[in-house]
Amino acid sequence: MDMSSGMIRGLGTLVVFIAFIGLALWVFNAKRTAEFAEACMLPFADDEPLPAPPEDPTATRSTRP
Repeated sequence: MDMSSGMIRGLGTLVVFIAFIGLALWVFNAKRTAEFAEACMLPFADDEPLPAPPEDPTATRSTRP
């Protein structure tokens, strides 16, 4: 059997297309919604809370005229 470059490219395209369909089914599976909702909040998980503002509002103001 003589495999031409067109046949090899066609088989490669078929493999990539099947992988794409499998990945799309895995991502949009309803069972994974909670897992992905948790994962989308990961960039904010390590953020430290903002410091509280000073009690005296004039404490950070300059005294220059």
